[in-house]
Amino acid sequence: MRQTTRQRASSLGLAILLTALPSAAMALELDGRALGFLWALPFIGILLSIALLPLLATHTWEHHQGKIAAAWGLLVLVPMALILGPSTALHALVHTALLEYIPFILLLLALFTVAGGIVVRGNIHGAPVANTALLALGTLLASLIGTTGASMVMIRPVMRANDNRRHNVHVIVFFIFLVSNIGGSLTPLGDPPLFLGFLRGVDFFWTTQNLWRETLFVSGVLLATFFLLDWVIYRKEGVSRPDPTPDTEVSVAGGINFPLLAIIIGAILMSATVDLGRIAVLGSDVELANVLRDLVMIAVALTSLARTPKRYRLENGFSWGPIQEVAKLFAGIFITIIPVLAMLRAGSDGVFAPLVALVSHADGSPNNAAYFWLAGGLSSFLDNAPTYLVFFELAGGDPQHLMRAGAVTLTAVSAGAVFMGANSYIGNAPNFMVYAIARGGGVRMPSFFGYLMWSSTILLPVFLLTTLIFF
Repeated sequence: MRQTTRQRASSLGLAILLTALPSAAMALELDGRALGFLWALPFIGILLSIALLPLLATHTWEHHQGKIAAAWGLLVLVPMALILGPSTALHALVHTALLEYIPFILLLLALFTVAGGIVVRGNIHGAPVANTALLALGTLLASLIGTTGASMVMIRPVMRANDNRRHNVHVIVFFIFLVSNIGGSLTPLGDPPLFLGFLRGVDFFWTTQNLWRETLFVSGVLLATFFLLDWVIYRKEGVSRPDPTPDTEVSVAGGINFPLLAIIIGAILMSATVDLGRIAVLGSDVELANVLRDLVMIAVALTSLARTPKRYRLENGFSWGPIQEVAKLFAGIFITIIPVLAMLRAGSDGVFAPLVALVSHADGSPNNAAYFWLAGGLSSFLDNAPTYLVFFELAGGDPQHLMRAGAVTLTAVSAGAVFMGANSYIGNAPNFMVYAIARGGGVRMPSFFGYLMWSSTILLPVFLLTTLIFF
């Protein structure tokens, strides 16, 4: 995108937002009650860009995604500085960067680097019992090293186990369901939405204590369904093709990364329980325990790089591309969501009053089934991390209330965002990564709409049962 195009986009955004505001004489702090809906357009724009451009303009997206994200971010920051004042824009930017974006990216960087140094070697025969066990193991790992990390560690062993199978597409599809999504629902390490909740004040083990039933039910039903499907296919296949990777003893290399993973968990728990004081940075209070946690994340990533042999990362097909893409796109997302969150905090007094009504019963109590399906439905096609934030704020945004009186509502939002990220290739970051790795390895993966047929047939009935039982 050329600079002149960006300038024109910023000018257009400013003109539009001027017409959306009731008055230019607004307080320095963002008041969601006074913001017009058009302030939300950059946020909607960047989410649609992430969802559609990889499919409609692949080359342009691959080469200019950072510029596109920056342009959407400028459509918020420039009007905010000109209309509300530079101090308001600077405060909003610094607050978002220091308290949310930087901790979020550093955790992903640490997990991504550590997981990329763990290599699973060897091969087992991809029979139904073995495949189900591999998927179950990956599902458990996802809450410890993140859905991206677990997907990176497990996808190649799963592909090797089934590379002599005539029909192995279903194995990778269920891998995306379980390892790349649903398995990450038990800790803030598992999936980005839950870590954003942790940064907003949700206790580290709250998700473990409150989502284990839903996670056990959904993953159990899916693993049982997979076993039956794989057993039927396996029996029909008869004699398999010659195995390009004969069965060998399974081993794990890169052991230095396991204690590093423990250090990551310890640093997060420390930041949630220890008070080391705080400092003010351009109007934002930054807790020193959180600063220490973020420094630990950097140290862990550097240690993993220094102490893990380079050949291990080569065996994993490790590259920095995915984390670079996440860093660029989420910079834009975190900026464009600033006015959206302010409007959501306004509740029924803001422009999102109809959405508040949609997730509320007539007596004002939360409609938890609506929270589950709306958070999940949007997470199916838009990134599930900002979708989680939207509904977190819509539910009141007070972590203490949501963890206690609103526990079922927060459970519904969390489960919807994490579980239904599996509904499409673009619902969660690891989905498309697994798709690309599998295609590169010769698996005839379904198209975008073909995958939707799989998820609609298998996942939606399971989510409907989840709603009837839990929400």
